[in-house]
Amino acid sequence: MGGKSLFRNTVYAENDKIAANNFIKAANKKGLRRIIYLGALGEKGDSLSEHLISRAEVADILSSGSPQATILRAAIIIGAGGASFEMLRYLVERLPVMGCPKWIESKIQPIALADVLKYLEGCLVKEETAGKVYDICGPDIMSYREMMHKYAEARGLAKRLIFRVPFLTPLLSAYWVDLVTPIPSGVAHPLIEGLKNDVICRDNSIRSVIPIKLTSFNEAVKIAFSEETKGPGVTGW
Repeated sequence: MGGKSLFRNTVYAENDKIAANNFIKAANKKGLRRIIYLGALGEKGDSLSEHLISRAEVADILSSGSPQATILRAAIIIGAGGASFEMLRYLVERLPVMGCPKWIESKIQPIALADVLKYLEGCLVKEETAGKVYDICGPDIMSYREMMHKYAEARGLAKRLIFRVPFLTPLLSAYWVDLVTPIPSGVAHPLIEGLKNDVICRDNSIRSVIPIKLTSFNEAVKIAFSEETKGPGVTGW
């Protein structure tokens, strides 16, 4: 793909850069001491999606000012109402048979929402995290195919038939997701483009700085679903 996006939607990325620059200017002016930013995993390169490039650019901007920035980089966060989780939920719940593009074999290391919150809180109280970049992930590394199977297992659903369709492009799969899920295309399409990239932890140093018991993927799904049934869930979309 040579780094060129098939989705041709950079408005959100430009808006994010404007917001980040405005934020860091105000932070410098007001003498803010620290910033903690939750971004996304992904190694910079020609094949990185626009969404992941945008997350990295925002992190760079927020690290460029006077405040010391702590950057947390996460893959999919498993929690009720999150766009990535809701896409996963709708696809697996509604489609017992799925034909997917080659991203179905990309590697992912999702993390439970509760674990993300613990890391954010830990960074807030631990001064030694200032000025550092940390990857945060759950204990399970899997492909997207395996993640959908594990979701079905955690929900007690019949095993899904998931197969790879060589001619199905990410753009076509994005339109397919539009039909199946309630996630707005402006949110869903950049996320889907990013599925081509492996997003796993390259550095687990945060585990020694902020030691927590990590939540398994299956348990995170059960918690997310229980939370969703008690609140507004996806109706907010």
